[in-house]
Amino acid sequence: MNHVDIRELCVEYTKPKSEEMFTAVDRVSLAIPKGEFVTIVGPSGCGKSTLLLAVAGLIPVARGAALVDGRPVTGPGRDRAMVFQEPSLMPWRSVLGNVRFGLEMQRWSDGDLDTRALQFIDMVGLRDFADYHPHQLSGGMRQRVNIARALAVDPEVLLMDEPFGALDAQTREIMGNELLYIWERDRKTALFVTHDIEEAILLGDQVVVMGVNPGHIKEVLKIDLPRPRRPEIVDSEQFIHYRRTLRNHLADDLASMQLVRRDG
Repeated sequence: MNHVDIRELCVEYTKPKSEEMFTAVDRVSLAIPKGEFVTIVGPSGCGKSTLLLAVAGLIPVARGAALVDGRPVTGPGRDRAMVFQEPSLMPWRSVLGNVRFGLEMQRWSDGDLDTRALQFIDMVGLRDFADYHPHQLSGGMRQRVNIARALAVDPEVLLMDEPFGALDAQTREIMGNELLYIWERDRKTALFVTHDIEEAILLGDQVVVMGVNPGHIKEVLKIDLPRPRRPEIVDSEQFIHYRRTLRNHLADDLASMQLVRRDG
């Protein structure tokens, strides 16, 4: 049985100031084995984030279903944790306090809270900053806190919506490599949305390519690269082949979107 099983999933919205329905995601099906890291790419508006929110149980689905360990997703649950593009940290809490928060919601005993929180703060390399507050941290450090908080509650599935999208290129590369290192430790099942093709290949066991109008899956590309993956793998012939393949898959949608903008 697959760990995450998305079956003919559709998400619809009512357009603003109108009763007309808009289909954001149309009949998406995807099977994800336990422990796989799946990345999702596609042009803006193709439903990448919407699909992730549906799996998280944060938005309703019109038809179809998402299942985790065979259980239908009907709302948020302890088996899933979400990391958003903008770090959703509480400014009045320290790094330790933010990472503790999810554990407090799960009613961990006071004696275990700090020990567990500090374990994951250590994992993301922020032990020396445990007493700092978000405004005292860089963007990359705040996202590390976000990831530590998500992992601390021990979710079965980690959902990440462009968590490095707001970072500069150098910090983004560093964070991607750090995420790989962290993920290698316990191999959580992960779904990761990104606009960056190289990031998708470097992180993923498979890359899901989505298309637009409405959002749908165009292709699922299996990434056959050895793990653990080092930064220099981006220069390998196989990596370059995957990059070229993904660009070709995305080219048609990008060209059609540019045409629509010109005609409009």
